Amino acid sequence: MTLVWKPGYSFDSDASTYIDAVETADGQALETGVRVAINDFVLGCKQDEIWDAIKASCILAGARTTNGALVPLVGTAPTPNNFDLVGDIDYGRKTGLVGDGSTKYLDSNRNSNSDPNSDIHQSIFISTAHASGVGAYIGVGGGVVGATHILTNLTLNEFGARNRSISADVISSAATSTGFAGTSRNNSSAFLLRVNNSFSSFTRAADASIDANHFVFARNEPGNEAFTTARLAFYSIGESLDLAALDTRVSNLITAIGAAIP
Repeated sequence: MTLVWKPGYSFDSDASTYIDAVETADGQALETGVRVAINDFVLGCKQDEIWDAIKASCILAGARTTNGALVPLVGTAPTPNNFDLVGDIDYGRKTGLVGDGSTKYLDSNRNSNSDPNSDIHQSIFISTAHASGVGAYIGVGGGVVGATHILTNLTLNEFGARNRSISADVISSAATSTGFAGTSRNNSSAFLLRVNNSFSSFTRAADASIDANHFVFARNEPGNEAFTTARLAFYSIGESLDLAALDTRVSNLITAIGAAIP
């Protein structure tokens, strides 16, 4: 597909391929503003030199259908479990996909072993936060079985990030209930948490990766899963990257999509 908006504006080939796939899944074209928002996001990530670190990602907003929203921006398509793929019960174009806190999750099909345990990031954009209690936004297992790289919601206004050693408790950082949240680790001894446009740094040894896929809207820990009621508009998994740059790009993307949809 050759996308044209205005003279002097060019569409990136990766963005064009993604937009084409979304429109095929939707069965109709996206608004020009949504196309431009996606293209600006991809171009911006490449400009910031963070694009190559994103290995699995979905923009869970903008598409006209749930199936369109599950088209992967990068990597393998996630496998949806228990989401309504026909109607709009679980999906809103401006705000994304919503979990039910008990059964609904995406299997990202990105294995924890795919990225070194000392070189990894996870991020999400939260349109509506988890209602109450403990719910895992994204992650693999926890506890003494080898926890790695988990973004967990503890209460309505508090995000927790787990990059755990066997004996470590959850590390939490106060934050607003919505927006970008992410962790990134580029060494084996410490990691960064970014929420509410600010950083927290934690000294914590990386745990060994486990042979399990990252889940979104839940953590993959057989017998001890945790699910979220949150509504998410974006997720990414991959190698370590500049979280501030990703925060800016994702936040601008979701704002622009919302403005472009009538």
